[in-house]
Amino acid sequence: MARARSAGRGSLLGRLLVLSAVVSLLSIGATAWLAVRTTTRAIQREQGQALTDDAKIYDTLLGYAATHRDWSAVAPVVAQLAGSTGHRVVLTGQAREPIADSASGPLPQQPLTTVDPTDAGNRIDPRAVGPFRLTTAERAGLRQIAARVQSCLREPSTPAPARDGQQRVLPHNVEIVDEPSGRPRLETPGSDLSADTVTCMEGRTALAAPTATEATALQQLDRLVNSCLARQHLPAVTIGLENTWTWADAESARSGRRRNQPVADCLTAGRREQLAGWVAPAALLFVTAPGEQSARRASTLDLSRPNQIRIGAVTGLVLLAAIGVTALVGVRLVRPLRALTAAAGRMRDGDATARVRVTGRDEIARLATAFNDMADRRRHVEQLRHAMVGDIAHEMRTPVTNIRGWLEAAADGVVPLDRELMASLLEEAMLLQHVIDDLQDLSAADAGELRLHPQLVEVAELLPAITDAFTAAADRAGVTLHTTAASALVTVDPIRIRQAVGNLITNAIRHTPSGGRIDIISGTSAGRLRIDVTDTGPGIPPEQQALVFERFWRADKSRSRQTGGSGLGLSIVRKLAEAHAGTVTVTSPPGQGATFRIDLPVAGPPGSQRAGRGSMGR
Repeated sequence: MARARSAGRGSLLGRLLVLSAVVSLLSIGATAWLAVRTTTRAIQREQGQALTDDAKIYDTLLGYAATHRDWSAVAPVVAQLAGSTGHRVVLTGQAREPIADSASGPLPQQPLTTVDPTDAGNRIDPRAVGPFRLTTAERAGLRQIAARVQSCLREPSTPAPARDGQQRVLPHNVEIVDEPSGRPRLETPGSDLSADTVTCMEGRTALAAPTATEATALQQLDRLVNSCLARQHLPAVTIGLENTWTWADAESARSGRRRNQPVADCLTAGRREQLAGWVAPAALLFVTAPGEQSARRASTLDLSRPNQIRIGAVTGLVLLAAIGVTALVGVRLVRPLRALTAAAGRMRDGDATARVRVTGRDEIARLATAFNDMADRRRHVEQLRHAMVGDIAHEMRTPVTNIRGWLEAAADGVVPLDRELMASLLEEAMLLQHVIDDLQDLSAADAGELRLHPQLVEVAELLPAITDAFTAAADRAGVTLHTTAASALVTVDPIRIRQAVGNLITNAIRHTPSGGRIDIISGTSAGRLRIDVTDTGPGIPPEQQALVFERFWRADKSRSRQTGGSGLGLSIVRKLAEAHAGTVTVTSPPGQGATFRIDLPVAGPPGSQRAGRGSMGR
């Protein structure tokens, strides 16, 4: 036995040590992976930041070129970009002649990009408006028209009905946005204003009409585009705002679908030619980071031979420390577990006093406390079992002995087998049957097999019927029964309620002296049925009131079964009340009798089915 326990301890410690080593190795590996991953992400973030800075520098200079005719005033812009990004920013002409430089030093072999507003990624930068830029007066006029249209769209007055084929859209949110040329534009988030050809059309038409400046620029652009088309022997077009165009005659519109791409190419070429004198010439952009190579070298992970040895030594020390701590913790864990195992073995061998010492407040301490509680409970249950077996044997021995004795006497001819003897034997058999029935009811209740048959019952009819059945017994004992039953319909099993209340009345008759009184009172409150059985007997001492519902318990241990009952009646009452989702309690002022109260839900136990109404449980 001791060898098995020692082997079990070593096995547990071994598993703990192996687990600690595995966890330590995984932790070291995860830490290394996390460090590499973090470094990689830091580098990626630096690269992403560099790309963001490059894009910011390019977009700022591209916007400058789109709104200025030359680079003469770009030096402050370059200096500001260099200060905000920490990079060296250089602009040169196509022949690398310097335009602006935020620092000094040689330039890279290749420029970052070319800054050309007329060719920004195969498109013209939208900020390059050239001759389409509105005058101050034109902007103010269009702004007033846009404000009126915005007010009209937000709160339309007496809307006119839509004609056939037309739609009305009433936007709830209208915003005015200025285009690079200074022309205001209406935006309606969440709705398509172009589909509405009715609402506020007068103001919208006025807002869409070209100004004098735009008309002049469109005429110039028409000449440039049509000159390009004429060289390709294509018909003329009319250019509109926002780079739109239409064929100049209807015949060309019907046959010109396949010529859309040449027109688009000529429109782009014409715009570039028109913008030639309005934007800054193309320039080369150089962006460098001072000390970039040295910083990259400083951030590189050094995996030389000496560094590898240092990493291995640190890993080994961490692993040894983890194993040492695990061994210490494992020993402290195994010691109380061994004590628990030994105590469990003693309990298995019949030692009811086996207990373990509880130290600390951790999980093992709580386990030891639970073990001690279990041992105490087991000892208590075992004592109850012994007492119950003795009580059952005593309760059944008396009637069986009486029956056997009288039958043997009758068989030997000592006493005649007359009606009086037969009545006495029948009474003993009925008492024995009563004990067996009570034990059977308690056994069914303990197993959860106590069946109920709930019915809708009138309490004012049920209680008097129960009391009437005990009138003769009360008269023989010289006790008076009084019943006060309030009218109430409840869902209960009438047979089981008769049994419970009957047990309480029987108990009250047994403990009430001659000339005494027993009151059976019922009432309802807050959805509960209350049945009180009050006697004028000697009462129950306070220290014994918690025991009256225990099986085979008697207040006077010296009383016989004939005078004290089987000791199961009140236990059955408690089980029947619990089966109805109720309770039974007792109150007994010293020397003033006892009151037993059954408290049940009016609606019946959970899941009960209401059968037909019954008055007496039949």
